[in-house]
Parts: sequence; structure tokens; C-alpha cells
Amino acid sequence: MARPLRSLLHAVRHRRFTRRSDAADTLPGMTSTDTAPAARTAHIDAARSRLNELLEPIAGTDLLIGLDVDGTLVDHDGAMSDPMRAALRQAARDHHVVIATGRSIGATLPIVEAAGIERGYAVCSNGAVTVEMDPELEAGHRVMATRTFQPGHALATLREVAPDAHYAVEMPDGSFHATPGFQDASFGVRAKETNLDELMVLEAVRVVVHVPDLTPQEFSKVVAESGVHGVEYAIGWTAWLDMAAPGVSKATALEEIRERLGIEQSRTVAVGDGFNDTEMLQWAGVGIAMGQAPQGVKDVADTETATVYDDGTVLVLEGLSGA
Repeated sequence: MARPLRSLLHAVRHRRFTRRSDAADTLPGMTSTDTAPAARTAHIDAARSRLNELLEPIAGTDLLIGLDVDGTLVDHDGAMSDPMRAALRQAARDHHVVIATGRSIGATLPIVEAAGIERGYAVCSNGAVTVEMDPELEAGHRVMATRTFQPGHALATLREVAPDAHYAVEMPDGSFHATPGFQDASFGVRAKETNLDELMVLEAVRVVVHVPDLTPQEFSKVVAESGVHGVEYAIGWTAWLDMAAPGVSKATALEEIRERLGIEQSRTVAVGDGFNDTEMLQWAGVGIAMGQAPQGVKDVADTETATVYDDGTVLVLEGLSGA
């Protein structure tokens, strides 16, 4: 049975973060006055020590590693550090690295390319689309699986309670249709302007709803009061909502890949920092939250690493290599 919309599920939409001037300088549990270089070094060393202890039993083995993108591989400005790029490419040579992101196909493939993954898989749209990479294919990849749903009822209901919202529908082929004036870099392509009535009859892998004039808390209340059922969703740190088919998550897509590859569950690792990563972190044999992740995300992980600005994912990948 499909679960109803949950008004308190807040998934981090990193592309919409406005980075505070001290965001890179304040570590979890620290104030801005505690961040002397020695304190930062101690914090990173402590994270490395925790990770090495946890990862040592599986280090150097053939692993399936699921990696979120925004806030995990790239910072909130979309930049990937040189150490992260190098560690990611090495991990892709040694293991089955699967990029697992809320991004659409078009916005995921550049990260796959940066990771040097020519063969393998990527999970897009929070699990709704799985892509297989193969250099022998004309485009170098193919869509292996999609999980679609009919969003008409949900959209009609939301229109009643949020008439000023912007709407976009992601199609199985990676294209987007959106209400006039709604474009976003995370789509990876330019959305085709489409009125809401036409959007309501499309088959979707994901639906995006954005209300510029509401806070996340206000939008959460609106969604909860709408009584919408039958879709999974995540509300970000702005009034931004993603809807997907019931039961779909990064974890469900990764499990299909794990079974396809024949990897034991104990040899799976996942790293992420948002509430849309919680199922993935719980699914993995070892789930690791980024240092800047909300406490609710850390609570479901096995441990945490340093922040994205301290290359926390590099520490993880180094631990898995036995470095």
C-alpha cells in the first residue's frame, strides 16, 4: 500500500542552499570561535580514525559504493575538489561506484564522467531512473529502468492549496515539462513550457513543485493539509517538493543493482547528507553521513565523516582503499 505524504520529511536540496559566509569554517558541534586550524585538523583526524575502524574489515575488497552528489561529492556551489576527483576515479577503478542522486539524467552524467565511470550504473531522480554506462553504446549509456506514476490527482489537489506553485514533470526519457517560467539547473535540460492541465495527464518519473513565496515549514503545512496520498516525496530547505512513485528511493534502485552484480549486502557502502539519503544509508552494509548532514540523517547512519568542505567523502574512499 502506498504511504501518504509525510509532512516532516525534509530532504536537502543542495542546489538551492545559500551558503553562509561561515559555512565552510564551522564544523558540526563547533561555533565559529572554535575553528582554529588545530581544531579543524583534530576534527578531521577523529573522523578518519572512526572511519578506518569501521571500514577496515571490508577495505580492499570488491564493493558496491553508493554516493550522493550535492553535499557529498560536490559542495553547495557545485564544485568538486581535486582530491575528491582523484579519490573518486581511483574508487571507480577498484570498486562498483554508483552515483545515486536526486538529479535528473542530464545533470547526473557530468558527475559520472568526472568519476571516470565508463561501465557501470547510476541512480538518478532519487531512484526513479537507473542508467547503465557502456562505451560501446552510441551515447555511452542507456536508461535501464524507470519507475513511473500518474501524478494527476496529486497535482490537482496541490493546485487547490498552493495555486501559485510552479510545477515540473520529469519524463522517462529525461526531458522536462514545466509550467511557464519554471526552469532549474538541476533539470539538466531546458524544460518545455506546458500548462498544468497538460502536466496532469503525463506519465512521470518525478514531479517537482516549488513555491517561491513560502518557507519550507509553511509548505510542509500546506502539503500535510492537502491530504495528498499515493506518492513518496521530499521537501527541501526551500519550499521545494519532489514526488516519485510509491516505494521508490535510492535504496530500492541500489538493491536492484546489488542483486544484478551479485554483491553481498555486507559489502555495500553508502555516503550522503540529505533526508533523501536516509533509506540508502539504512540499506547499506555501512552507511556514512556527511559531517554537515542534519542530525536526523546522522541518526540513521552507522557513522559520520568530515564535511564536504573538508573532503569528507575522500576520507571514506581512502579508508576503503586501505590507505
